[in-house]
Amino acid sequence: MGVPRFEPFSAVRYDHSRVEPADVLAPPYDVIGADELQRLESRSPYNVVHIDLARDDPARNRYDAARCRMQEWIEAGVLLRDDEPAFYLYRMGWHDEDGRPLQTTGVLGALALDPERSGQVLPHERTMAKPMDDRLRLMRACRANLSPIWGLSLGTGLDAVAPPPEGPLLRVTDDGGVHHRLWRLSGRGTIETVQASVGAGPVVIADGHHRYETALAYQAERRAAGAGAGPHDLTLAFVSDLASMEAGVRPIHRLIGGLPEHFPVREAMAASFLLLPVPGGPEALPGLMVARGGLGLVVGREAYVLQPRVTAGETVDSELLELALTPFPAHTTRYHHDVAEVLALLDKGEAQAAVLLRPTSVGQIEAAAREGRRLPQKSTFFHPKPRTGVAFRLLDEPPL
Repeated sequence: MGVPRFEPFSAVRYDHSRVEPADVLAPPYDVIGADELQRLESRSPYNVVHIDLARDDPARNRYDAARCRMQEWIEAGVLLRDDEPAFYLYRMGWHDEDGRPLQTTGVLGALALDPERSGQVLPHERTMAKPMDDRLRLMRACRANLSPIWGLSLGTGLDAVAPPPEGPLLRVTDDGGVHHRLWRLSGRGTIETVQASVGAGPVVIADGHHRYETALAYQAERRAAGAGAGPHDLTLAFVSDLASMEAGVRPIHRLIGGLPEHFPVREAMAASFLLLPVPGGPEALPGLMVARGGLGLVVGREAYVLQPRVTAGETVDSELLELALTPFPAHTTRYHHDVAEVLALLDKGEAQAAVLLRPTSVGQIEAAAREGRRLPQKSTFFHPKPRTGVAFRLLDEPPL
């Protein structure tokens, strides 16, 4: 088994003398809703969503628009390329629900792809075809990695990498109160330390499975076209130590709809779970789920803790729910990480039931990845997330 290869790269970054970081950075594309997209678009004509989530216009489709826009920004000097390859230390600081300060430290670099599935890079979630097609068409058009995947290193040492003394290249606080800082790491000794830390064990994909699978698809296209080794063999990645990530993993809850009218949800769930009524109603459910060891079910204003009748090893809540829903008639599933939003949508009649999940632990994520077991889509929500637009990685290749 090989070891993960992690390389410095010459980042393309916004010229912060021309634009304010708060105006041009954005969350990852897959967590941006329609309203937030409009807000981000209106903040600046140079906000990264004008590329990452470009819209069709009368003269061109959104992929052509994204390519042209990125090139225009580079030619205008809004985006500048660093002269020499480097790693980039990236820190995110925030406060949890109890007001405790927390921090995630990682390094941005170019992570070698693992097309042979040799165990160097370990996915843990399934992907869907539609988002992959969109991201692949965008990658072909822009020939760039626009946002990083998030990898969790099974080695150690990234948390201990010290920022250089000259201060950060970037300092910005996002709309959620998360403080983001970025430093350039160019010293030979530091680069070797980062590479040794990441190379000490496999990298588990925490977030960005669709981006990773897209990079593999693009690599396969380049190889089929006769290209030799090149930038297509790596992808932009934010890598942090897995051991330090427990506090940053949150659950993604489910809204179940589209069932036949008067379908007996409670009775159907009882085949897989023991239903324990919650006298305090839905608002009391999250606290009792951990105490009683189960998922949460809300139907109308009635709430229940769902205690699994059978569990095996490192089985996670999303797997338990998937099995329980298998005999259900055709239905729809919507995903939200905010409990209050889930309950509000249920109250509005936009679903017939809500199922609240517990966070997946880093141990469960590691176990699934090592076993080659793909968890159901949307099994984990990592918080906070690196901002798109902090750094781009050009592929420097001719079009396919």
